[in-house]
Amino acid sequence: MLFNSIDFAIFLPLVFILYWFVTNKNLKLQNFLIVFASYVFYGWWDWRFLSLIIFSTLVDFLVGVGLSKQENQKKRRLLLFTSIFVNLGFLGFFKYYNFFLDNFVDAFTFFGFPIKANSLNIILPVGISFYTFQTLSYSIDVYRRKLQPTKDFIAFVAYVSFFPQLVAGPIERATNLLPQFYKKRNFDYSKAVDGLRLILWGLFKKIVIADSCAVFADMIFNNSADYSGSTLVFGALFFTFQIYGDFSGYSDIAIGTARLFGFDLMRNFAFPYFSRDIAEFWRRWHISLSTWFRDYLYIPLGGSRGGLLMKVRNTFIIFVVSGFWHGANWTFIIWGALNAIYFLPLLLSNKNRNNMEIVAKGKFMPSFKDIISISSTFGLTVFAWIFFRAKNIGHAFSYISEIFSSSLFTIPKFKGIGNPMTTIILVIIFVFIEWIGREEQYAIQSIGIKWKKPFRYAFYYAIIIAIFWFGGKEQQFIYFQF
Repeated sequence: MLFNSIDFAIFLPLVFILYWFVTNKNLKLQNFLIVFASYVFYGWWDWRFLSLIIFSTLVDFLVGVGLSKQENQKKRRLLLFTSIFVNLGFLGFFKYYNFFLDNFVDAFTFFGFPIKANSLNIILPVGISFYTFQTLSYSIDVYRRKLQPTKDFIAFVAYVSFFPQLVAGPIERATNLLPQFYKKRNFDYSKAVDGLRLILWGLFKKIVIADSCAVFADMIFNNSADYSGSTLVFGALFFTFQIYGDFSGYSDIAIGTARLFGFDLMRNFAFPYFSRDIAEFWRRWHISLSTWFRDYLYIPLGGSRGGLLMKVRNTFIIFVVSGFWHGANWTFIIWGALNAIYFLPLLLSNKNRNNMEIVAKGKFMPSFKDIISISSTFGLTVFAWIFFRAKNIGHAFSYISEIFSSSLFTIPKFKGIGNPMTTIILVIIFVFIEWIGREEQYAIQSIGIKWKKPFRYAFYYAIIIAIFWFGGKEQQFIYFQF
């Protein structure tokens, strides 16, 4: 079920009414309703994949129970490996089986030993990369004794399958979300209004910005040989705002929806395109995934505590694995490695934590130094996104080679697409609003709060009108494929 669909527009109010007006006096019943609603939400795509999430949930719940009763370290480790094997086994099969098979065949063929192997027509279950990491964090934290294993099965199922963030995050930690299912939740009007405001801004990002940019980004990337270098630059820029509006828009809607039901989810984006270096960018982009890899992979590998070689090794591992998490294609691995190359100089010079606060805090305008830093970081990010969006490595290099040709200095032409000026103006307005609200949790959190009602509601209605004006065919969120 898509957030930007008529189905969800009917589904959400129904669940909200049942949650606050029918089951509000019984916590267990509320949690059970969340489980039921979450399974309906997820099964709306393909009910057969419910078996995967149910099996994964059962395994990790039983692993947690087993860890609570077991003191023998070898047996505890065996239980943890069971959880890791089951979860990553499902993820590996559905997401990476054909990738490894095809590369295995190519490698043997390259060395003169051609073999035949048939790939499988595997459908990737929606959200498997997200709920796999979410349930794994529970088993790992229980194993590390950072979390008491739950005995409340319904609460645990609700934690794993919580529908607002089930499909594309944020990837929640059991230490944050699971305890919220134990406590009685009372309706908070201000929290609900804030949630609706977040949903509104998330829909604007997705429908008005991301989907508008997608028209141009898709046409240019899919037919890159037909366009000049200057037009290809615009294609990369359109995709840059498409993926940000699409993914951060989903996160906003998820967090806002959770607030309607009395839950607090972790922040997933913090104005990443205003970053002054790549380290800051990765503290602000897909925060739930970045911190997951930091806590469960980077730090256990030794983090940045060792010598030069260990720092380089761990940095490349974390970024390459992060890239591979996004998809079974060498383009994602190159994208991750490229970000590691960007990041390493900052790490090795101990400058990776120089920019911890939002840029130009308390000021309207950034300094000239900040403008240069933001522009250079943004440029590196846009360049890396080309690999992320390209069909394959060859396509990425041909795209880049055309950009750095003489056609870069020609006037961009958007033949077969239409005039992009409306979309460009929308992006400029969007960036301005994000800049104005960059010190808040999300851009419009405080904008208009102190205005007189007519002006405040005019601002909100303008956003709503834009959503309906530019909304057309339901567009799937990009991260559903990851």
